[in-house]
Parts: sequence; C-alpha cells; structure tokens
Amino acid sequence: MLDNAQIESLYEEQEDNEEYRDHLATVDEKGKRIWVYPKKPKGRYHNRRVALSIFLLAFLVGSPFIKVGENPFLLFDFFERKFILFGQVFWPQDFHLFAIGFIASIVFIILFTVVYGRLFCGWICPQTIFMEMVFRKIEYLIEGDYMAQKKLDKMPWNQEKIVKKTLKQLIFIFISFLIMHTFIAWIVGVDGLWEIMLDGPMERPGGFLAMLIFTGLFYGVFGHFREQVCTQVCPYGRLQGVLLDKQSIVVAYDYKRGEERAKFRKNEDREAIGKGDCIDCRQCVYVCPTAIDIRNGTQLECINCTACIDACDDIMDKVNRPRGLIRYASEANLSENEPSRFTARMKGYTVLLVLLLVLLTSLLMIRSDVETSILRTPGMTYQERDDGTISNLYNIKVINKTSNTLPIRLELKANSGRIEWVGDKIVTPPSDVAQGAIFVVFDKRDVKKRSSMIYIDVFSGDEKLETVKTKFLGPINYN
Repeated sequence: MLDNAQIESLYEEQEDNEEYRDHLATVDEKGKRIWVYPKKPKGRYHNRRVALSIFLLAFLVGSPFIKVGENPFLLFDFFERKFILFGQVFWPQDFHLFAIGFIASIVFIILFTVVYGRLFCGWICPQTIFMEMVFRKIEYLIEGDYMAQKKLDKMPWNQEKIVKKTLKQLIFIFISFLIMHTFIAWIVGVDGLWEIMLDGPMERPGGFLAMLIFTGLFYGVFGHFREQVCTQVCPYGRLQGVLLDKQSIVVAYDYKRGEERAKFRKNEDREAIGKGDCIDCRQCVYVCPTAIDIRNGTQLECINCTACIDACDDIMDKVNRPRGLIRYASEANLSENEPSRFTARMKGYTVLLVLLLVLLTSLLMIRSDVETSILRTPGMTYQERDDGTISNLYNIKVINKTSNTLPIRLELKANSGRIEWVGDKIVTPPSDVAQGAIFVVFDKRDVKKRSSMIYIDVFSGDEKLETVKTKFLGPINYN
C-alpha cells in the first residue's frame, strides 16, 4: 500500500497528465465522434439492474392499461389539460399542487445526488434503461460482444454484415415504434390511442405525422445519439460539480489500494515491491458505456451504472485479491478512511423535503372532489324585469374530480332571492367538466348596494359539496 509521500507524488504526476479533463472520451482531437463499443457487462450489480429494469419497463408499458374505477392509473393529457395520478383526476385548478410536487421532486433529486451521486442515471433513468437494457442487449444478441462489433464494422459490406446491420436497424425501428405508442398512450390514454390507430393516417394526418416524428426521435436517440444524451445534452451530469462533496457516495476507484498500478505477475508479492492491486487490465474502461476511465476520478460522464464495479470484482477474484477496488464510496472514505457522514447540507435538504411533502400531503387531503366557479357573464350588467325584480346572468362551470356522475343542485344562501337555470340543470360526468348558465334574481327592495357579495351552496343530491361566493350588481343608490 502507498504511504503519504507516495500519494503526494502520485497527485503531482496526475496533475501533469490530466488531458482527459479537457475533452470528452467520445470525441477525438478533430471533434469527430468516437463510436463506443462497451463490453457486455455481467455481475451481481448488473443482475440487480436487470431485475429493476424489467420492473420499470413493465410499469411503463402496463400503466396505461391499468384502471382505478373508471379512470386510468396514470394519464398526462396535455391537450385536455387533464392529469390523472393513481386514479385521481387533477385539473389546471390544481396547478399549485403540481408546483409544490415539482419543487419537492427537484429537492429530492438534489438530496439524492448530494448523498448518492448520480445513482438515478445508472439505475432508474429511462434513457439508460432503454439504451443498456433493451437496445444494447439486442445489439449484443445480433452482432456479438464489443470485439465482434468492432470487427463487423471494419469488414466490407458482405452478406453477413448486410444481414446483421439490416436486422438490427429494423428491430430498433420496431422498438422505437412501440415506445412511441406507449408514449402516446400516456398522453391520450389507451382508448384514445386505439381510436387514432383505427382512424388511420388519412383521418388524422396531424396525429400520424406526430407518431412518425416521435418514432424517428426515439430511433435517433437510441440507435445513433446514444451516450451523447448523457454526456452532452442532459444537464443533470453538470449539476454534479455543485452538488457533490467529499461525503457523497459515488462509484469510485480506491487509488490508495490500487496504485501503483502494474501488470499482473503470477506468485509475486505486489505489496512488497510497491505495486497496488490494480493490474491495469482496463476492463473497467472496456465495459464503460460512456468510455471513461473511472481510475481518473469522478467525471461528469459517469452515470454510476456499476459496470466497472462488476468488471473489476471479476478480475480481483481471478488474481486472488479482495473485491472493492472499485466500489460505492465517498472521497472522505477513500482518502481519510472515514465512514460516510450525514452532513449539515444533507440535513438541510432533508428538512426542506419533509416540509414540502407535509405541505403537499396536507393540500391533497383537503382537496375537494368538486370545484365550481360561478362568474358573472362578461359584458353583461344587471337586468331590471317587469315584475319588479333585478337579475344577473352567471356562467357556471363544475369540475368533477370523482369517478361518479354528479347531478348539480344550487341553493342561494340568502333570506330572499332565487336561482333560475338557463336550460337544463347540470349533470357532471365522471372525471369531466360541465358548464351552464343561471340567473340570480332579487326583489328590488332587497338590493341595497351597487355591488354585494352573495353565497351559493352547491349540492349533489342531499350532499353539500361546497359554497361559492360571487358578486351581484344592482342599481346605484336604489331605495
């Protein structure tokens, strides 16, 4: 193992050779892209990621088909401004809930990154799951492992290359087509998607064009752009520079144990001759989907996918050395052999997150099942009737957030006055909106002010849903 003087010397040597920090591993000196051929991963962490990915993919594809009562389990209908989460309908009037939920999500991501680094990217991010667990798996199945892929790309266009490349691209397009349909189902629902498919492109040219665009987008991302989404487009990786600290747990190389790295020689006492456990096999580099060398330290391209951990552990087993040369660890744990601590910054983010979740939960608990707005018709003033009464015309809008049909009845909270419906009374369908119009009528003698506040109770059957206030206009200084 290295002493302090050797570690200082190692740092000085690394400072003189840190070209990797000046450019991306996937771009050459001329700015041309270097295609990444990652080695097929295997190991305990990879098996866990596969199990989690299967669950998440099943959830993604299956959620639009799940219903809670009459409502989909999840729906994000931006066109109708209707959102369903866990069977509960949310409308634009619930925007404050979305705003608080969004802020809570951001704080959660910050807290998660401060504590666990970029774990989200390697284990949960849809980009990584589709790329590594779907498209890359198909590539391995058709073209073979990384060396076979390189050989295939370098060979001339013979029958083998044409068949394999064509088959792979056709499967990629088909999967992109399925992803697009899943994406559309999350927006318009399974029934809406089925209607679009039955109508055909001639009936819905706009929808058909959107489907082609999204299919091409998914195919372009997963078939060609690939890891560049993580290294060049996604802003999350760049947040690491301000979010991570010495206590953050990341995928890290234990440089104290690994240096000086040197090739493996059988039966030699590496510690006695000043060699570390790293045998410089570069398996951690070959298996990396973003083509970085984890031994250079934490880098923005690292997505914490743990492929390098599995590769290194496999080599350590073969050379009869302890696992964990590359592992989940913090910088403080590596450099000072300190256990990970829950820092003041972590505590602050945790307190903020708990407060936001308490606020969001409280608002959800007091959220009403029905939301009614009663507003005076724009451009209309009061009307004086021949029978000596004064009326105001109102537009009424009822948002039904339940899965039940609600017939609406209104009662005026006043000693005098009445409500007259214009047309039929409102019956609100489940998870829908109903609109109508009413007159509120008062006797002239009861109208004392130019503008006064009135209160209307909203009922469905005998159940009082809410009380709505609005303004009533009358003549000036009428006696």
